[in-house]
Amino acid sequence: MELKVGDKIPKFSAKDSNGDDFDSATFIGQKPVVFYFYPKDNTPGCTAQACSFRDKYEDFKDLGAEVIGISSDSIASHEKFIAQYKLPFILLSDDDKKIRTLFGVKTNLFGLIPGRVTYVADKDGIIQLIFDSLVATNHISRALEAVKKMVSK
Repeated sequence: MELKVGDKIPKFSAKDSNGDDFDSATFIGQKPVVFYFYPKDNTPGCTAQACSFRDKYEDFKDLGAEVIGISSDSIASHEKFIAQYKLPFILLSDDDKKIRTLFGVKTNLFGLIPGRVTYVADKDGIIQLIFDSLVATNHISRALEAVKKMVSK
């Protein structure tokens, strides 16, 4: 099942890059949240995307929003990725692809590459934007624009 604009972000749990338990309820219903699914740590597109979110992170925080990256990489891989690029936001390990499945994120290129999809939810956890594009750096401006629109309502 694929999530659509107007749907509520489902509840889920995962391990973050510190190996700590993450519960989506900590953020859903509390503040706007940007969940971005990406294929793999330390690949050119994913690194550009993560660094672009890093460079705009304060803009998201100033609007009261949180950014959370999700891929099937291990906790150790996320830990290194965060340290190498000084990423200030949470990365979740979805090694069993349960979260990806819960959101309905498809694979690209004949099922070879995990999809790159960004979901922006308002403070009530209702999805306001779903942006599906292989062009990694386009996700940041679209997500920020969506958060600005929500906050100005």
